[in-house]
Amino acid sequence: MPFSNHLWLNILILYVIIDGGVKASHKVYPQFQSLTALNISQLHRTAFHFQPPKNWINGPMYYNGIYHLFYQYNPKGAVWGNIVWGHSVSKDLVNWETLDPAIYPSKHFDINAAWSGSATILPNNTPVILYTGLDSHNMETQNYAVPANLSDPYLRQWIKPGNNPLINAGNGVNVSAFRDPSTAWRVNGRWKVVVGGKRNRKGIAHLYESRDFIGWTKTKHPLHSAPNTGMWECPNFYPVSLSGKRGLDTSELGKHVLKVSLDETRYDYYTVGTYVRDEDKYVPDSSSVDGWAGLRYDYGNFYASKTFFDPAKKRRILWGWVNESDSTQDDVKKGWAGIQAIPRRVWLDPNQRQLKQWPVEELNTLRGENVEMSHQKLKTGHHIEIKGITAAQADVEVTFHIRSLDKAEPFDPRWKDAQGLCANKGPKVEGGVGPFGLLTLASKSLEEYTAVFFRVFKSSRNYVVLLCSDARSSSLKDGLYKPSFAGFVDVDLSDKKLSLRSLIDHSVVESFGGGGKTCITSRVYPTIAVLGKAHLFAFNNGDETITIKSLNAWSMNKPHIN
Repeated sequence: MPFSNHLWLNILILYVIIDGGVKASHKVYPQFQSLTALNISQLHRTAFHFQPPKNWINGPMYYNGIYHLFYQYNPKGAVWGNIVWGHSVSKDLVNWETLDPAIYPSKHFDINAAWSGSATILPNNTPVILYTGLDSHNMETQNYAVPANLSDPYLRQWIKPGNNPLINAGNGVNVSAFRDPSTAWRVNGRWKVVVGGKRNRKGIAHLYESRDFIGWTKTKHPLHSAPNTGMWECPNFYPVSLSGKRGLDTSELGKHVLKVSLDETRYDYYTVGTYVRDEDKYVPDSSSVDGWAGLRYDYGNFYASKTFFDPAKKRRILWGWVNESDSTQDDVKKGWAGIQAIPRRVWLDPNQRQLKQWPVEELNTLRGENVEMSHQKLKTGHHIEIKGITAAQADVEVTFHIRSLDKAEPFDPRWKDAQGLCANKGPKVEGGVGPFGLLTLASKSLEEYTAVFFRVFKSSRNYVVLLCSDARSSSLKDGLYKPSFAGFVDVDLSDKKLSLRSLIDHSVVESFGGGGKTCITSRVYPTIAVLGKAHLFAFNNGDETITIKSLNAWSMNKPHIN
């Protein structure tokens, strides 16, 4: 029966992959775990982002023409607990049909939890799920499940073979920090898989290998580790092409990316580097840093992400979980919590130092009414409204032109923290070049708004671009987490242009700066700027006049998500 009565989401995908993360650090609320809301609030529910009808959600795979999305899900309440593997399917990554849970605790090796993992397609075209179970002794084990009927295109039922668990922690492994097996890959006839872990505060990607995908052996050393980074959840290791947007299967050669979800910060970080196959070792490039100072997929509310290779369109797709920023009591009251970010295509930037991301092209099929604007000047202190669309449910692409960079403020090299810099120099703080950008989910008189904007600085060698998604004025309601998320954008300003795309969906704003070089997701809960009372503005509070070179905005239609 479909998930018509379920709430908590924490997505985990399977298009030949399954992600999510064992949320061992989730705060447990026993009194709320099985408390079902009498009425499901629609006020801040998203329209074109994936989320079940109700309850708490968390992971992907592509198999025989069908995209599978698996996710950590609480069928009984809107907080973390009672976790099963929710399962939805799609032919286009936009419209989804919800199926019965794929996996739920039922055996001695997962009786206390069926946490997240990944999916791998074997050479005989059989998908296999690897996942973490919490056994009867509360030890974390790695298990597998296979489809009960390969002739079923939706793979509705999954079987846990009796030879589980496949991998136990063993000597030298912390049994309470040993989870989230990755998608497997092959090297010289041997399968490889990484499992997240930690020893003291050293984050570890444990590496295991197998000839038959059944008997697994721990290698002499981990694939990679880093001190003072804490638990590595949801490790994701995959190759990327050196040029172009073409995605690579997990076993192909290329530059490599290692992503880990840091339990201590609740953010996802990645490095770009080299996979030394003969030594079973990953070495980040000198431009990539492990840990808190490293690169992030998204500098906002985005965690437990997973990529998968889409063989149909030769691309790699990224999914990420976007949790709530209100209180647990709010989640219980509204009857749902957690959404999935819009799936993004990922590829290596031509500079080979970072990734670029962009919403999958299928999202464009939801575009409805369109308004355009060009060559519109924004003088100091001016804002103009973009009318003619549903501002609470929209897709906006804009290119700004900066007449002159001479007024750019000096950049202090000690400013390493983009979020702190944005907090000090928000949308109301007048600058030289910027702040300029969009006021999303705004009330008519600007009592509420979420500002997504650029500010340009001048360093001793070049220009520094800051992108902010500032939620501090997003709602008049108290008790919400309303941060000023931010990231630096590594772009060339020789043409004096900056591009921005924002996906606005009632309580979420996903923004892509510099053609997808820097991405930020914010969760917001306006009290005035809701539904038909939401507005969209372009603004400039910098001394330098900014020109909207081109702007396209669309009302977004609602997909089928059942």
